[in-house]
Amino acid sequence: MRFVLALSLATVAIAPAAYAANDKILDVHEMAVLESRAAQAAPKEQCFLYAELAHSMAELAGQQLNAGNAQDASASLKAVQQYAAKIHMNVADDAKRLKNAEILMRHTAFRLKEIMLGASLDDRPTLESTLKQLDQVEGEMMVQVFKH
Repeated sequence: MRFVLALSLATVAIAPAAYAANDKILDVHEMAVLESRAAQAAPKEQCFLYAELAHSMAELAGQQLNAGNAQDASASLKAVQQYAAKIHMNVADDAKRLKNAEILMRHTAFRLKEIMLGASLDDRPTLESTLKQLDQVEGEMMVQVFKH
């Protein structure tokens, strides 16, 4: 019984730390490098790289909204939409790491929903349109994942 309690406490203590590690926001230089890699990557690699960029930009938009910087957050959300459009164009049957990209897009959509709950009414239309686009791309990715 003690072992089960200790194991469950350890799991609860470790899980948030592991989950938070995925939410690391890339700095401007890291995003530029990742965007350059994505643009030059093979088509089957691009899907995952653009998903990473979309996730990082969504996290950045959340921080910008929390700081009260709505204009920068709007620009970040527009970048998320652009990356989602690139993913939409590059979803292929042979995409490498497609399942990982789909999971990352699902997490990004979840984070945007959380951000939207705390956003002002003025910021919500941009968040909603970005979320709608992410949901559409995630659905397309899921179809491709289940085709394999």
